Amino acid sequence: MVQIPKTSTEIRTKPPNLLTKGRSYRDQDMGSLQKTSLHPPTPPTGSLDPFDLLYNSAVDAFYRSEYDNVVRFMEEALRSHTEVRQTKVTCRIRCQDQNRFNATDTDLQFFDVVLRRASCQNECIEERVGTQSMHKVSEDVLQDFNRRIPYNYLQLAYQKEGQTAWLNPWRWKQIFIRKSIWRYRNGTMPLKHLDKAAAAAHTYFQANPEHVEMDQNLEQYKALEGTDLDQFVDREARLHQKSFSAGVKLYDTGDYEGAIVLFEEALQEYYRGDVECRALCQGPQRFEEQDHVLYRYSLTELISDHFTQVLYCEHECVRDLAVRPGRLTPMENYLPLHYDYLQFAYFQLDMLEEALECAQSYLLFHEGDESMTDNVEYYGEALGHSLKPREKAVWYLRRHKLEKELLVLGSENLRVEFTEGHYWTSSGGREDSNRIPSGTNGWMEYVPISEKKTFSLAPPQHLREGGPLIYDSIRLVQNSVALNGSQRVLLDNVITVEECTELKLLAHTVTMAGDGYRGKMSPHTPNERFEGATVLKALQYGYEGRVPMRSARLFYDVSERARRVIESYFLLNSTLHFSYTHLVCRTAITGQQDHRNDLSHPIHADNCLLDPEANECWKEPPAYTYRDYSALLYLNGDFDGGEFIFTEMDAKTVTAQVKPKCGRMVGFSSGGENPHGVRAVTTGQRCAVAMWFTMDPLFRELERLQADEVIQSLDNQSSQSQWDTSLNINPKDEL
Repeated sequence: MVQIPKTSTEIRTKPPNLLTKGRSYRDQDMGSLQKTSLHPPTPPTGSLDPFDLLYNSAVDAFYRSEYDNVVRFMEEALRSHTEVRQTKVTCRIRCQDQNRFNATDTDLQFFDVVLRRASCQNECIEERVGTQSMHKVSEDVLQDFNRRIPYNYLQLAYQKEGQTAWLNPWRWKQIFIRKSIWRYRNGTMPLKHLDKAAAAAHTYFQANPEHVEMDQNLEQYKALEGTDLDQFVDREARLHQKSFSAGVKLYDTGDYEGAIVLFEEALQEYYRGDVECRALCQGPQRFEEQDHVLYRYSLTELISDHFTQVLYCEHECVRDLAVRPGRLTPMENYLPLHYDYLQFAYFQLDMLEEALECAQSYLLFHEGDESMTDNVEYYGEALGHSLKPREKAVWYLRRHKLEKELLVLGSENLRVEFTEGHYWTSSGGREDSNRIPSGTNGWMEYVPISEKKTFSLAPPQHLREGGPLIYDSIRLVQNSVALNGSQRVLLDNVITVEECTELKLLAHTVTMAGDGYRGKMSPHTPNERFEGATVLKALQYGYEGRVPMRSARLFYDVSERARRVIESYFLLNSTLHFSYTHLVCRTAITGQQDHRNDLSHPIHADNCLLDPEANECWKEPPAYTYRDYSALLYLNGDFDGGEFIFTEMDAKTVTAQVKPKCGRMVGFSSGGENPHGVRAVTTGQRCAVAMWFTMDPLFRELERLQADEVIQSLDNQSSQSQWDTSLNINPKDEL
């Protein structure tokens, strides 16, 4: 008889358990899972205030120090966001269920189903959340909710809300400066505020583990007497991941019965999450690569293009469900591991039929796996018969393979390349005596998918530097060697003091609406305001007479000067094009700087997704993969903090630091070889011209091309005026 491979423990006598022999936990509840998957709970009927408007109201209240309103609006925003999301899932699944493509022999029958689904969804969603919640929400707000930014505001507001009602600001600061637990005992802060602040902080930190200040806040909350660790809950926890991690912990302790219950729950939640993820994919889709593709407008091609994008989103739910908040790479071999753990846990309880079924299911993902094949042979010989894999797993893999075939065809129609991800990659190795599946150490390690397209840390071929600086006034301060990296340079005197002053004055005028941002709030920290404007915006203001046209033209000319210097210094063989240009100012918010340890701009790379734990930088959307070089031209240095820093790939080890000052410029290649960030601006305002460049002309900045046309028009007008001095052109007329 074949022995269970690589197992040093003896088979235990089956302990008393709640599981019925021959009927696993999965069997007991699979029917309810299938029913729930097709018919999610109906959300309450009514009208919701749009979550983006509530969110903006909360942020406005935060900057007015109205912390009670921050809590009220932000909690309502989170509730509205959740209900809108769940309503879309519910309505799309229900309408799809009610209008199926059973027998569509003609085009009219096919489109009859499509139109009825659309009508059903619109009515369903409008009925439950109201028309005011169906408008398109900006990408900025959606990204903030994805990054859990509302919880950062919430935890600060709950702190301050407690302060407002119970103690003055000075005593609030002393609580955290001295960690004065005795004040809490004497009632200086109500427990309800502490609980809510801790939960909000914990929820934010799960998706932002690099946030130093939040980490310290959590430690301070935990140090307070009477704090229950059970109160540190993740309000946005993904149920399938929560059950899986709890199951692994019980498995490690030898509680196989409890582990089985949790692993089976995790599987149910996973498949339910897959249904919801796919329902959310049915919204508008857009590939980054399609920005510069000329679309063809025939009906079938439009349907093909959109369906392919939706299908790609659905196919990627495998990855989405395996990624924990705040991480970029999926948990390796995530779904198959459920069956791996289960087969061995069932074996430990002498439930060999269930063990065999799970082992067979695992082999669907890893056909021919030697260890699991041995296990299947052992279970089969012990039982005297064979069993098939679980039907859910068979169906899931069959659909996955069919989707791949359709995506290959659809991608050809889109004229883009489709590369199938290695979703089930296994690291192999089952070394420990307890035979933990797939070589984990009791909890999932975030090992990158081996075949995923990565950014290589080896510098590209023919990288050079040290070329002429073009302008006599510019001085080389440090090269790559001095800055402890590659493709880095620090220059001074790129612009004059007078030019710095004029550009900073331009920034104050033009950035009132936060061109590209929402003005008041930073997208990176609630402790600063973040404002900016593009070259085109400045020129528009010049045409309107709101700023001197000379200043707007200076912005254009200075950025062009910087581009030429970077292109020349790095000895590039091809032209650098502007990818994005931004005149940006970061302003410290008074009263929010005490004990601050976060960054003004977190460590990142400009053309890939930095993954410090994996020591990788993934060159894939949503990163701006087409960016090749970056430059920051500083306008002032009269502020505290705000140093620019380069780090190692771990996002912690600082390799170089640059103190901004007028006319100083730092330039560098945009890839994973140059992770960088900005230290907190603690007093004053830090202004700079930020520029990103590409060598691919397809990704030239559209606004820059428009600005080029404006400048050309101005130059033509100037040339004409030399011959006709009576010519009087009003810039407003040209707008």
